[in-house]
Amino acid sequence: MIHAHDPADTELTPAYSGRLNRRPTPKHRLPDSESPPTAVYRYIHDELLLDGSSRLNMATFVTTWMEPEADKLMAESFDKNMIDKDEYPQTAEIERRCVNVVADLFHAPVDGDAIGVSTIGSSEAVMLCGLAMKWQWRKRREAAGLSTDRPNMVLGSNVQVVWEKFCRYWDVEPRYVPVTETCFVVDPEAVMARVDENTIGVIPILGTTYTGEFEPIEEIHDRVVAYNAEHGLDIPIHVDAASGGFVAPFLHPDLMWDFRLPQVKSINVSGHKYGLTYPGLGFAIWRSKDELPEELIFHVNYLGGDMPTFTLNFSRPGNQIVGQYYNFLRLGREGYTRIMESLRDITLFLSAEIAKMGPFEIISDGSAIPVMAFRMKGEQPFTVFHVSDQLRTGGWQVPAYTMPADATDVAVLRIVVREGFSLDLAEGLVAALRKAVDHLNQYPPAHPSEPERFSHT
Repeated sequence: MIHAHDPADTELTPAYSGRLNRRPTPKHRLPDSESPPTAVYRYIHDELLLDGSSRLNMATFVTTWMEPEADKLMAESFDKNMIDKDEYPQTAEIERRCVNVVADLFHAPVDGDAIGVSTIGSSEAVMLCGLAMKWQWRKRREAAGLSTDRPNMVLGSNVQVVWEKFCRYWDVEPRYVPVTETCFVVDPEAVMARVDENTIGVIPILGTTYTGEFEPIEEIHDRVVAYNAEHGLDIPIHVDAASGGFVAPFLHPDLMWDFRLPQVKSINVSGHKYGLTYPGLGFAIWRSKDELPEELIFHVNYLGGDMPTFTLNFSRPGNQIVGQYYNFLRLGREGYTRIMESLRDITLFLSAEIAKMGPFEIISDGSAIPVMAFRMKGEQPFTVFHVSDQLRTGGWQVPAYTMPADATDVAVLRIVVREGFSLDLAEGLVAALRKAVDHLNQYPPAHPSEPERFSHT
């Protein structure tokens, strides 16, 4: 082929010889001039290579993989502000449908008037449900002419930190039920020992953060109902189902934990955990609109219409709710059940293989939700913190931490199995764990009693 001479003064810039690579780039102030978009992308992209792989992060409950079609839908919805319901009525309708799907999943009374909201995550949902409980308690006390200055909440020492935040931010006394070194969920009798007329709510957990175990919700419920009947009270139960709310309906459909129990007044769940949606998304559901004080709902005349709202934030993108709706339509009950069964089976495989290794004792095997926890068995020349540190050399992020108050002498490793984590990857994790154990046996740490040096919480 004959090529004509091109006299144009063109330039070819090598990929890593641009402005951002030839002189320092300010990190804590704005640069003086613009930069080409490709150069900025390359600069940030390469810096993020220093992060660990999200798919090998066994610490997080948060979804790290969705189908390409969901990715595309969510990318198309990044620019839609959820609060602009008049401007984006179909996104608002999709949110309404998602709330109804979640309420139905939790067996909200068919002939009732359940109500709910989507949130940034379970942290916001917890704050909203806690506020509703406090206001309801205060209204009951004021109607009876009683003092409202000493509200308390009964919850396990194993709760997620957001509950501690709620109690501190909203001036509620937390009455913690301790766990023990042999049992990491609350004892119903110990729960009831802390309940009184000033209790705004009792908070059992469906899938604890520490071990993934279910607390005895039905037994706690029945004891609260009996206490209420004896003392003429109406202490509600709120179920923190952040981790287990999208698991139990599919793996444990007969488990009584939700609105089938009449004293369960509200439930929170995270869509970005086993709802299988990217962060951040959660839901707060009340069994009846009477459980959500009207005084907490704001009616905002904003951008063209009346907008009832109960949130802690205002603006947020609509793409998460679109992603959740995609999952609901795409998977249905059959799909969610199949995925949860698969994740459970992988977790049970991991717990069985880890138990065979010798130095580990299984605390929870993943039969409740796809989460397993294990600790050292007897005296070993290394700790779980050394194991966690060693696994990181191969890219695996498996957190090691101590248990909550009254069980802080127990240190564990935890593995969260999520969608996108295959049996092949599980076999790779087992092999990496065996390699870590062999290395630590061959080269014992000099100071095995100093776990804080290796703590990856």
